[in-house]
Amino acid sequence: MEGTGITRLCQRNLLPTTNPSLTCRFFSDSVIHHNSFHNYNRNFPKFLVSATMEASFKPEEARVPVALHLPTPPVTKFKIALCQLSVTTDKERNIAHAQQAIEDAADKGTQLILLPEIWNSPYSNDSFPVYAEDIDAGGDASPSTRMLSEVSRSRKITIIGGSIPERSSDKLYNSCCVFGTDGKLLAKHRKIHLFDIDIPGKMTFKESRTLTAGERPTIVDTEVGRIGIGICYDMRFQELAAIYAARGAHLLCYPGAFNMTTGPLHWELLQRARLEITQLYKGKINLLN
Repeated sequence: MEGTGITRLCQRNLLPTTNPSLTCRFFSDSVIHHNSFHNYNRNFPKFLVSATMEASFKPEEARVPVALHLPTPPVTKFKIALCQLSVTTDKERNIAHAQQAIEDAADKGTQLILLPEIWNSPYSNDSFPVYAEDIDAGGDASPSTRMLSEVSRSRKITIIGGSIPERSSDKLYNSCCVFGTDGKLLAKHRKIHLFDIDIPGKMTFKESRTLTAGERPTIVDTEVGRIGIGICYDMRFQELAAIYAARGAHLLCYPGAFNMTTGPLHWELLQRARLEITQLYKGKINLLN
C-alpha cells in the first residue's frame, strides 16, 4: 500500500428499513499512506447525509411496525367444548373415554373441541415411552390420533387433540394434533418449553429426562378461525402468545396438566396475563386430577 492513495467510501443502513434510499455516506478525500495511519482519526471521516435521505426520511414511520393483513374470522360465533378427562393406566379405556366425551359434546352442537395434555397415558417419565405413538405413521401405530381423525370426520367438528406422547425416530415429544372437519391432520404442535421443576419437600419432576423439546410455534387455520397452539408450560412464555397475535390468531388453545403444587398459583394468573396482553380469546383445559 506504500505510496498509494486511498479513498474510503462506504454505505450503511441507518435503520432496519426496506427503503433503500435511507442510507448515509461516509467518505474522506484524504490520502492515507502506510506511515500516516496515526492521522486517521484527524483526517477521517467527514459525515454527510445525502439529500435523498433528508427528503424521504419520516421518523414517525420508522417507529411504526409494518401493517399486517389479518384474516377475517370465518364465523362470528361458535360453541367450544373443553373436555376434562380422568386418565387411567388402561390406554384403550382412555381412548374410549375421550371418544365418548367428544361425541357427547358434538351432540350438543359443539364445533370446536379441546382435550387436555397427555390424556391417553399416565403423566410420568416411566409411562411416556410405553404409551408413545408414531403419529406420522398413523393407523395402528397411533390409535389415539386415529380415533380423533375418525370422530372429527364423522361428526364434522374441529378437534384440538390435547396431547399424547409421540415417538419419532429415537426421540419422544409431547405433541398436540389438530384435526379438521374432514378428518385430516391440520397441524401438529410439539411442546416447546419442557416442565422441569424441583421444589424441595413438595415436588420434583423433569420432563427433559425423557422428552425432547419442540422447536416451532404452531398456528393453524380452521373452520372456526385461526388458532395458536401451546401445551401447558408453553403458556408461561408471553413471547409465544405474542407471535400468535402478530400472525393474526383469533384464539389461543393450551391443553394442560397443571399439578396441585404450582397450579393453584399460576392457573388463572397466566391465563389472565396472556389475554390482557394479546386481547385474544383463549381455550385452556386441564386433566381431572
